[in-house]
Amino acid sequence: MQNLLALDFGKIFSDLWQSMGLAQGYLWQNWVMLAISCVLFYLAIVKKFEPMLLLPIAFGMFLINIPGAENVLWGRYAADATEHLYENVLPETRGLLWYLYYGVDKVIYPPLIFLGIGAMTDFGPLIANPKSMFIGAGAQLGIFVALFGAMLLGFDNAQAAAIAIIGGADGPTAIYVAKKLAEKLLPMIAIAAYSYMALIPVIQKPVMRLLTTRKERMIRMKPLRRVSKVEKIIFPIAITLVVGLILPDAMPLLGMLMLGNLLRESGVVERLSSQAQNGLMNTVTIFLGIAVGCKAKGEIFLTVDTLEIIFIGVVAFYCGTIGGILTAKVMCKLTKGQINPLIGSAGVSAVPMAARISEDVGREYDPSNHLLMHAMGPNVAGVIGSALAAGVLLACFG
Repeated sequence: MQNLLALDFGKIFSDLWQSMGLAQGYLWQNWVMLAISCVLFYLAIVKKFEPMLLLPIAFGMFLINIPGAENVLWGRYAADATEHLYENVLPETRGLLWYLYYGVDKVIYPPLIFLGIGAMTDFGPLIANPKSMFIGAGAQLGIFVALFGAMLLGFDNAQAAAIAIIGGADGPTAIYVAKKLAEKLLPMIAIAAYSYMALIPVIQKPVMRLLTTRKERMIRMKPLRRVSKVEKIIFPIAITLVVGLILPDAMPLLGMLMLGNLLRESGVVERLSSQAQNGLMNTVTIFLGIAVGCKAKGEIFLTVDTLEIIFIGVVAFYCGTIGGILTAKVMCKLTKGQINPLIGSAGVSAVPMAARISEDVGREYDPSNHLLMHAMGPNVAGVIGSALAAGVLLACFG
């Protein structure tokens, strides 16, 4: 009873109030970001636009912008810190999100995502039709358009290179390059890349219809030849060796991609392949999404730079799609109508979403015309192409 009477209820309630986010002040930018995260929730849950990527990002963004939550979930910065960088957080205050972000800071998550993609992807269509590499290369046009566009808008060379990779339509690659070249821009680049990947159906379909004729859309392609197991095993090993000798900077991404595919095709490590495709891939996707979203603090994210990056990103996505389609149209002419130009849109790296769009648009005009496997060739080439482009950008501007 005496202990109860000795309590200073005024101080207790005062301390409780001071610990609340409502008492710690807020910026209008935080509320704007909370609203943006709700829009992303809507796109992920209701519209089902790439929910596995968009939902964790949106929730990470939502968490970090709740007033008062940053100090608990992320940590407090040292008093003498001139910049709010990862390493400037006081060790004793580091929270859950700080530790989850470790995989981004040390660029661990993106290569692990590529490991899972490799284990999930059949490279057979690309091996059966090596000409698909040209379409994948043409779709990298978006990267170069974004590079020069960012330079024209005043970004320095390293920042422009980091922004440029958005044009490859590859979220993990965008994160990898941004962390290496322009860490301050990482949240804007990553969210722009993943948001546009989720909006691929909206972006690509109008361009596909605009750049192709009805006759071209109805072209039926010959069935792909059967690819032997030996070819599928040799392919990832050979690609790793050749690219490693020429472009070592691409190895963290491309090497993990090829390892994942080798696990799949070797047929002797089914448990490892299954783990890479499922448990590991899903876990890393959750961690990566939350870690990227939690860096989207309102006062950092809502800047002119962000608007410029979003603008460059959407232009780059359109240019990548255009580059792939135009390359496929040229190949259609050269092969006298044996290639349906719709598969050109699959040359971007968003696998397998872009290939599915080629299938969907083709079946709008001929329900019995299946382009999915043909589109997977350029799609896989796009994944390899974006990793190679990342290696080139890191070698030139890193």
